[in-house]
Amino acid sequence: MKTATLASIALAISFSAANAQTIGVSMSDLDKFRTALLNGVVSHGQTISGLKLVTENAKGDNELQKQQVQKLIADKVDAIILAVSDGDLGPQMTKMAADAGIPLVYINNVPSNLLDLPDNQVVVASNEKESGTLETKQVCALLKGKGRVVVLMGEPFHAAARARTQDISDVIATPDCKGLQIVERQAAYWSSDYADQQMQEWLSAGVKFDAVIANNDEMALGAIRAMKKNNIPMKDVVVAGVDATDDALAAMVAGDLDVTILQSAVGQGAAAVDAAVKLIRKEKVPRENNVPFELVTPENIATYLPKSQ
Repeated sequence: MKTATLASIALAISFSAANAQTIGVSMSDLDKFRTALLNGVVSHGQTISGLKLVTENAKGDNELQKQQVQKLIADKVDAIILAVSDGDLGPQMTKMAADAGIPLVYINNVPSNLLDLPDNQVVVASNEKESGTLETKQVCALLKGKGRVVVLMGEPFHAAARARTQDISDVIATPDCKGLQIVERQAAYWSSDYADQQMQEWLSAGVKFDAVIANNDEMALGAIRAMKKNNIPMKDVVVAGVDATDDALAAMVAGDLDVTILQSAVGQGAAAVDAAVKLIRKEKVPRENNVPFELVTPENIATYLPKSQ
């Protein structure tokens, strides 16, 4: 499904007027992973009789997202699935939904007020302690515990970016990996273009490194693009990302990407819809609903190719 058709669409799945339920879906933006995430929500929603999905794309604008959520509330949707770019927006979004008595499911990004969520608000995400940890442990193994590392971070206020970056530091602090040294660390905002630019700056400044650890695949691919422009053999650098997107898996097959971590957009999307439906029915749903991460390497990539985003 093209991105242009994903924002502000209503999908009506054959339902009777008596049983009709509407779930509003608000996405902070639609980069490659978040588009896959929305597709996961939509595809699972299509399997549930009597369900209507109304989706919105805030295009990276927090104020616009708040306005879109307010509109969904005014339109009296039965539940909201919300992907916020900034977890610190959680308290505001929680209050708006709670005041309206509308169930709220946070998807992918954990809100800062996680521990204070009311009973009809939950989170569907993956445990970020697994993602950066799996990624960095594999890099450490490939470098045999020694080497210089540059780190590309996502949006500074995104919970996943902060957690994955902390995971990197935690792994490097362990006895087996204490020979790794972070020589540079900069935000590239989940973007391949920003990562390309940042890598170009590092290379121009003469930064020496043995590995690139990125908070997501898009940034890993941007770094690869920049290194190729500078005629750096990819066999000489370990590159790692997170998400196991189709582009990342193709880069791994080509021998450019060494490590990625599957974050199942399909799994998160389906779990978020199921949680929203249960909350509408006033059923009990755990506050935290984790979809596991999985390590993907050239050795096991054949198993994961059908699962790509």
